[in-house]
Amino acid sequence: MQTAMAKGSIFVARSLPDALAALDDRGPTGAVFAGGTWIMRAPIRHEPLAANYVAIGKIPELTAVTITSETIEIGAAVTHAALAAALDGLPEFAVLTMAAGRAANPAIRSAATIGGNMATTQFAAADCVPALLCLDAEVELGSPEGCERMPLVRFLAIRSTLAPGRLLTRIIVQRKGRNSAHARLPLRKAGDYPVAIVSLAISCDAAGRVATARVAIGSVEPIARRWERLEAALIGHPIEPERLAQLAREFADDFTGRDSVEVPAWYRLSVLPSLVRRAATAVLAGA
Repeated sequence: MQTAMAKGSIFVARSLPDALAALDDRGPTGAVFAGGTWIMRAPIRHEPLAANYVAIGKIPELTAVTITSETIEIGAAVTHAALAAALDGLPEFAVLTMAAGRAANPAIRSAATIGGNMATTQFAAADCVPALLCLDAEVELGSPEGCERMPLVRFLAIRSTLAPGRLLTRIIVQRKGRNSAHARLPLRKAGDYPVAIVSLAISCDAAGRVATARVAIGSVEPIARRWERLEAALIGHPIEPERLAQLAREFADDFTGRDSVEVPAWYRLSVLPSLVRRAATAVLAGA
């Protein structure tokens, strides 16, 4: 079904093959339309709309969350609100439940999709990206030729160069029995974009020492990434929030903060130790 949209058209795909074929057919003039929360604000950012959109919100497999004993699989068109509800009560995924359930505001969370959060290249403050990075998430890309699976970190590196006709379809996370938490600092109030984000996932041995650690930082730089030096410093030690905050102060120069009209780069770096402390405290409480 095709309907009119300001300065263009929108095709409502009813199946994944239809969506992939439509995107391939439209080539560089086409774009995906899911929740639309980023697209609808394009005029505010002085960005042009695409000539043709392919809506994917009616495709069943893209709007499902499948939970098994080994993995969770999240369709790209699952909204933040639906994801938070689906993962509620699963402590090992607390980081992702917090990220999805606290991003933006209730109206945005009910429309914005996980796939859009990950695929929007100009949105540095996406909450779910660092959460999924610290969970070692993988993504699946679909095209008319078939599917390709890759680590999230690789997808983030190539997403701006993906050829027309390729679509993020699923996110896959292995269940590993970790404890996790998500800490964010909004600019002024709950609905604002975060100044900085810290996502933390940790597993401990029988003596309470850290066996595996994943720390991911969002909103500080243009693309979220893992804090590998801090991760390495956690291994073999108990979870001590004050020690982690001190390490974060020492290692803060691992990042180059981004300037924006809202806050300067140095401020994003300065809040990292307190966010690391908050995340570590939350992990301890969950454990």
